[in-house]
Formats: sequence, structure tokens, C-alpha cells
Amino acid sequence: MSLRKRTGKVGVVGTGMVGTSFAYALMQRSLASELVLIDIDRARAEGEAMDLNHGLPFVRPMRIYAGDYADLADADLIVIAAGANQRPGETRLDLLGRNAAIFRDMIPAILAANHDGIIVVATNPVDILTTIAAQIAGSDANRVIGSGTILDTARFRYLLGQHYGVDPRSVHAYIVGEHGDSELALWSLANIAGVRLVDFVGANGQGYDQAALDAILEQTRNAAYEIIKRKRATYYAIGLGLLAIAEAVLRDQHTVMTVSSLMTGQYGVTDIAISLPTIVGRDGAEEVLNLPLSDHEVALFQRSANLLKEYLAQVS
Repeated sequence: MSLRKRTGKVGVVGTGMVGTSFAYALMQRSLASELVLIDIDRARAEGEAMDLNHGLPFVRPMRIYAGDYADLADADLIVIAAGANQRPGETRLDLLGRNAAIFRDMIPAILAANHDGIIVVATNPVDILTTIAAQIAGSDANRVIGSGTILDTARFRYLLGQHYGVDPRSVHAYIVGEHGDSELALWSLANIAGVRLVDFVGANGQGYDQAALDAILEQTRNAAYEIIKRKRATYYAIGLGLLAIAEAVLRDQHTVMTVSSLMTGQYGVTDIAISLPTIVGRDGAEEVLNLPLSDHEVALFQRSANLLKEYLAQVS
């Protein structure tokens, strides 16, 4: 458990739609006492800070301002949402070359300013960029986590809830692996209120239907592409996902979330950041859970990790 003094300060690097959606959600939840917005376009960060400040009479008081890396010195949490945007038809991994170069300049500057805060990477391709950030952090790699498949897991739970006619908060199911095309569902552990999907009958009378469940997984995988095709970017849901991570860290909640962190042998995987159900608290990714996956799920997880390693090798 970290003994550092908590400041209640949060930094956001990158004031595009994802960064500002998170900042807006953070302000509404009253999780922080201070929020600094940083962007290569200083005027954009200043404008976003002004806009948020004008909403403070409707929420609890806090300090919001535009700053630079030096202002991150005493931040408890730093969310990185800076980088090139995903284009229509472009996979997350297609973004790799552009954003890897940005991170190799940005991460050392952040680490030089802040020595013990938790760093949450939200920029895509998130697993590879989380790996790069963790590698640069070296002995401080445990401070770096990625948003990983938290949004994929949320989409999966929402769609399963719709299918069975239940509140998605009652659905306990995980998407793990890469945040992208090789992600997988942990069907062997999926349940609703403790009842396995194969045995569950929903409030709408819907029972087990493997074809429908396979379609739900495909919808989950393709959700971002469908949204980008219609509105060019996704940001509201991931903003709320980042809020959930922030709340788990700032309130030391020990919440189980599918964040991305550097693997150290889990299911035979090392040296790549990838998502598994993980306990998240004030020290970041505090414990990656060792769950009884099926042999098929382990094989798919290893395949996902190996695919990420292949892409990482192209920019290492």
C-alpha cells in the first residue's frame, strides 16, 4: 500500500473528445479537488478549462485550469488521452506508428514531473502504448495501466443485458485480451446474478441461444467501427470507463476491472500489456486475478498477446 500523501489532484493529457469527456464526468462526480488540462494546443486546453469552470456553480467546488507537465508534479492520477485519432475504417493497430512516436516523447516528460502518481493510458492502440509507457517507466512500470477492455466489457454486458432483459449491472461477464480485433469473451465464467448463461432464463423469457451469443460477441468487437462510421469517434462511454478507473484509484476501492497491465507470466504471457480481470486501487493494477479459464480461452488469450507482440516489435 502506498504511503504517499494524497492531494486529490488529477491531470488530463490530451483535451480531445475522450480527455474532455472524462474531465466532464470527473467534475460531475466530484472526485477531485484539482484538475489540470494539458494539450499541445494550449488554447484548446484553456478553452476547455474555461467551459468546465463555468459549470462549477452547479457542482461541488474544485480548481480547473490549463497547465503543462510541471503541473503534474503532485497529481494522484494522470490520464493520457493524447494522440492521433482513429480514422474511419482504420483498425486500432493501424494507429501504432503515429502514436508510438508521440508517446516516446511524452512519457519521459510526464515521469520527470511526477514520481508516484498512477498513469492511465487511454490512447489507442492502448495495449501497445501501455507497454511502451511501462517500458519507459522501468522500475515504475507498476504505476502504468491502460484502459484496456473496460469499454469492451461494458459493451458486452450491455448487449447481454438487452438480450436477456436484465440490468447490465447484474451481468458478470468479461472481455479480455487485446482492446481490438483479437479480444475474447470469457464465456466459461459469464453469469447473470450467479447463474451461468447456459442455465439462465431472462425476464423476457429468453433462454440460452449460442448463435445469439456469438452475434453479441461480434457486435461487441465491431461496436467502435460502427460508431466511428456514424459519428467519427467514440468518447462518452470511454469517458465514463475512465471515470470508473479514477474512482477505483482515488477512493482505493479495489474494484475488479479489465484494465491492461504488463504481464509477468499470467497464463504464460510476459512482457506485454494486455487486459485481464484486475483489482484496481490506489496503487493502480494491484493484482491480476488468476481465474480458472478453459484451455480454449487460454489459447485465445495467448494468441492475442502474441499478436500484440508482433506489432510491438515493428516499432521497438
